[in-house]
Amino acid sequence: MRPLAERQAAFAAALLNAALPTPHGLVGPDGEPDPKRFAVYRNNVVAGLIEALKDGFPAVRRLVGDDFFCAMARAHVAVEPPRSPILLEYGAGFAEFIRTFEPAAALPYLADVACIERAWTEAYHAPEASPIDPEAFTTIASDQLPAIRLALHPSLRLVRSQFPALTIWRMNVGDGIPASVDLAAGGEDVLIVRPFADVEVRSIPRGSLEFIQALADQEPVVAALQAGLIADPGFDLAANLSDLMRAGALVGFDLAPDRRWT
Repeated sequence: MRPLAERQAAFAAALLNAALPTPHGLVGPDGEPDPKRFAVYRNNVVAGLIEALKDGFPAVRRLVGDDFFCAMARAHVAVEPPRSPILLEYGAGFAEFIRTFEPAAALPYLADVACIERAWTEAYHAPEASPIDPEAFTTIASDQLPAIRLALHPSLRLVRSQFPALTIWRMNVGDGIPASVDLAAGGEDVLIVRPFADVEVRSIPRGSLEFIQALADQEPVVAALQAGLIADPGFDLAANLSDLMRAGALVGFDLAPDRRWT
């Protein structure tokens, strides 16, 4: 008899690939192999994964239509099986799959829209944290400000697109109304965060993504500022810090590497 691990791998592979035969040893009530019963089970599994992608990527689905989306989702399921028993986690690689899915090449912004949708889902289910009271910064001496490190909300996600992906997403989610978009108008950087009950999706100016990413890497404010200025010489530190506080994206600060977050 084949080792259990091999039998399990064969079973999992056959579930997502209709070209593979019914796994050896699977029999019906009569003790005989029953490929029809297995085909029903296989179809249910694949259909469930496709439904999970439909739920997680409503704007992508609206942009391409049900038939195209289902075909694309089915192709993704065939090459990207679940890596977790938690169905909510399925779809983390869908945006990257779209980038390589040749039939979607006519919509070059589609993968970036999918990135925004995935970031929204991740933010919604991220751990809770309380945004810091802006008054807390009044206790910091002005000469200490460049050296502090800022703690970001655990739900915060960043998405960069060379296309107006945020504009397109907003038009195709919820009550959004699709309209023509000039793809040559330039890209958009996006911040997604859930400081309280609702996920907020915001456009951020040039340099902000680099600044926030440096903060996420636990760089001090002065280093994050340099990252922002390299990306945009007109980067405004005060305005960006104010925007992060208004978004509820800051949850603490640290004055020294050996101190805990405040």
